[in-house]
Amino acid sequence: MTEELPGLDLDRLRAHVEREVPGLVSGELSGTRITGGKSNLTYVVTDGVGSWVVRRPPLGHVLATAHDMSREYKVMTALRDTAVPVPRTYLLCEDTEVLGAPFFVMEHVAGTPYRTAAEFSALGPDGVRGVARSLITTLGDLHAVDPADVGLSDFGRPEGFLERQVRRWSKQLDASRSREIAGIDELHKKLGATIPESGEAAIVHGDYRLDNVLIAEDGSLTAVLDWEMATLGDPLVDLGLMLVYKEQPVIDDAATPATSVEGFPDSAELVEMYATTTGRDVSRLGWYVAFGCFKLAVIAEGIHYRYSQGLTVGAGFDTIGQIVPLLVDRAHTMLKEDQD
Repeated sequence: MTEELPGLDLDRLRAHVEREVPGLVSGELSGTRITGGKSNLTYVVTDGVGSWVVRRPPLGHVLATAHDMSREYKVMTALRDTAVPVPRTYLLCEDTEVLGAPFFVMEHVAGTPYRTAAEFSALGPDGVRGVARSLITTLGDLHAVDPADVGLSDFGRPEGFLERQVRRWSKQLDASRSREIAGIDELHKKLGATIPESGEAAIVHGDYRLDNVLIAEDGSLTAVLDWEMATLGDPLVDLGLMLVYKEQPVIDDAATPATSVEGFPDSAELVEMYATTTGRDVSRLGWYVAFGCFKLAVIAEGIHYRYSQGLTVGAGFDTIGQIVPLLVDRAHTMLKEDQD
């Protein structure tokens, strides 16, 4: 018996897939929702023979451009034959009459998204370190892809990328304002006044972190997921945000970051690994970490807003609003270090 799946009508999905990709599905569908994410809704569906993943935006209040199904679908399709592991894509549907929102269907890749310290530490220190190396190597592989070679030369505008990003996330914040957040407007101004000069542009994932990749039993990375914020721009925003997640604020001891376990390199070593792998200048990475804090604070505030409106699906949303001021404080600290 299939669980209740808010946002997914299996009969309508099956009819649409049978029409658009004949032969992919061979029977009645059942499904489950993948928990753990706080953004797009993700489901695994099966006909008893094969299984696939369906992605759609969250229910209710959605920030403009923040849940772009076509963007995710396009970049994963383009990266299929590169060194970056991505799921095979089957179908993009932008007709909201089918499921009430755009969605896409992709391959169900085997692997584990490590979200908790308890899960990740079971690999042992050597296994954990191996995963960290794979994370950095894969990030370097992504940033080495020539966008033109994979048909993504029009995927973004690298010129003025950082300036636009600072403005964009300020606008996203305005779209979710429901309370006062000390220091966040000052943070936005400081970020805009201290923007670094970008190096060579690359494909940017936009939310690169441990639990947005799948890891096989042997520690290899089988797929990079959650490409909804991908674009062309300054690749150091990926590394900066990865470091924000590495040392993210902990509200609940049960939510201690998986990257805190024994064997996972500290931030300085991760930066060194990336610089060695890519040859990029990381001397102003403090700014990128501060920007990552700002971006994540805005995302968290948007989720907090949806939670306060009763529009989130699943558990774990009740404390996310407490993270926002902690991220703002860390961003101010990183900017001060960057300017000293």
